[in-house]
Amino acid sequence: MLASARAGGLRPHPNHLGPALLAAALLFAAVVPPIGPAHAMQIQTIKSPGGIEAWLVEEHSVPLMALKFAFEGGNAQDPPGKEGLANFLTAMLDEGAGDLTSSAFQELMEGIAMRMSYEDGRDAFYGNFETLTVNRDKAVELLRLALNKPRFDDDAVERIRKQLLANLIYDERDPEKVAAREWYALAFEGHSYGRPANGTAATIGAIARADLETYRKRVFAKSNLRVTAVGDIDAATLGKLLDTVFGGLEANADLVPVSVTSPVNGGRQKVIEMNVPQSVAVFGLGAMPRKHPDFMTAFVLNQLIGGGGFASRLMEEVREKRGLAYSVYTYMQPYRHASILSGGVATRNEALAQTLEVIRAELKHIALEGPTPQELDNAKKFLVGSYALRFDTSAKIASQLLTILMDGFGPDYVEKRNGWIEAITLDDARRVAKSLLATDNLIVTIVGKPANTAGKG
Repeated sequence: MLASARAGGLRPHPNHLGPALLAAALLFAAVVPPIGPAHAMQIQTIKSPGGIEAWLVEEHSVPLMALKFAFEGGNAQDPPGKEGLANFLTAMLDEGAGDLTSSAFQELMEGIAMRMSYEDGRDAFYGNFETLTVNRDKAVELLRLALNKPRFDDDAVERIRKQLLANLIYDERDPEKVAAREWYALAFEGHSYGRPANGTAATIGAIARADLETYRKRVFAKSNLRVTAVGDIDAATLGKLLDTVFGGLEANADLVPVSVTSPVNGGRQKVIEMNVPQSVAVFGLGAMPRKHPDFMTAFVLNQLIGGGGFASRLMEEVREKRGLAYSVYTYMQPYRHASILSGGVATRNEALAQTLEVIRAELKHIALEGPTPQELDNAKKFLVGSYALRFDTSAKIASQLLTILMDGFGPDYVEKRNGWIEAITLDDARRVAKSLLATDNLIVTIVGKPANTAGKG
């Protein structure tokens, strides 16, 4: 789950989108490079003259390049009392750099039709960069300035602070966001994962220019940098680009250690009252780490439990059979220091208690009986067949490769992944379901005015 400083609405800027940027945006959105099936990609592992490594997929038929990068650390590195700092920084890196003020920087970005954006996750700070080949050198220079010499001018800092505070007010009125935030606070009490990623009014108000610069210097380093590139660039050119953009960063990051953890055992339920016509519930429990031998089996189980839309067990039981909710879903989320199986549902206040009973009952049933052979087969076929759709644009390919790299796998993951899924047996699924779906440990947060539901907080 990535938190963005732009959450809750688009961040306004005094400049308007010009024709060049609009044309480029259409190009970036519409172009599907003929790279072919995921397993046919040639992923090169390259090293720059300065020693910076990256994964590269060359595709020269379309004159654009997508670069994705991440610095391990994320908002888990926010100091106590400064929660929301990483999120604040995501909005500041295009607000002027070097000799360029915010307006001048934005105008140059618009003029050369480049894309640059940032997001913070629990475990990493992510960057996204896309440029047309003809403007690559100019775009690379702006990226270099943003990462190495951001200005953090007082007027820009205060303008972004006001926007972040406005977003927090908006989020407090959104029952889904409140339920998710409170779930993490309840599940990971006392751990950095339990702190609000977007901060609070008090913590955002306490963040100063010096805090932004300190975070940048501590986290933006070559030792914790991961990079992927896809598109119209060769290995030698990419090597020079890497040294230009990242070569001036600190050699080693100065990260605060984050302990391995898991959601609290024993099950918890908390109700946060909000005057809304329907209640929202977020539920979840601990899961196995990303590189655990059973993770892929759990991933397939999630698909048939609640990750597969109308093809999932919870959708069938909650919506189709009983009409209790329009939608119910689950997902697997492996973090660096914990992993969860989580989900959510929204329904009428008077139906929330029954809906949660049905969800608990189905999780228990799957834990005891496992999925049916048909359910398992359908989930496996969907996950295998849909995998190629994650690789149909340069930006998607770069994102997928970065995820694989951050998870600690090699380039051969792309070729092996579907085989791992196809090898999962019904016995595997039943065994993992029994250990995964321990409903006594289910943690639930509810926002609304639910009837007959205990656990007010």
